Amino acid sequence: MRLFLAAVLLTVAAAPPLRAHQIESALHYLDGDLELSSRFSNGEPAAGAVIRLLQADGTPGEELGRTDAAGQIRLDLDGVKDGRYDLQVDGGPGHRDYLEVPIQAGRVNLDEVVQSPLVLVLVGLLVSVQRRRNHPKA
Repeated sequence: MRLFLAAVLLTVAAAPPLRAHQIESALHYLDGDLELSSRFSNGEPAAGAVIRLLQADGTPGEELGRTDAAGQIRLDLDGVKDGRYDLQVDGGPGHRDYLEVPIQAGRVNLDEVVQSPLVLVLVGLLVSVQRRRNHPKA
């Protein structure tokens, strides 16, 4: 049954996304400030999206702000401890993007930012379910 559910999840994830639901985000530095730009795949800005860092367990963490009408926000990460964080762009249910960002001394190394598509998250879930099935706890 678990294998069936995992197959269904992968099929749904592999299906072509609804164009307005996919958010594409990019980070860049502008005049020394870190700026996030988010747009739907149809080109419309992701206005009003909540930007937050996720906790290590994946739950919502500190809210950094909301994108403006152009889908942009300048981020101040000076108070964030050094480390790798998941940055969530939350435009509502079905409208999310995730970026893994390495932060050091309040700055992001843009060459090491990783975008985490839903398909990779679901593949990780499938591997986890399969491992538990093959190696049950005593």
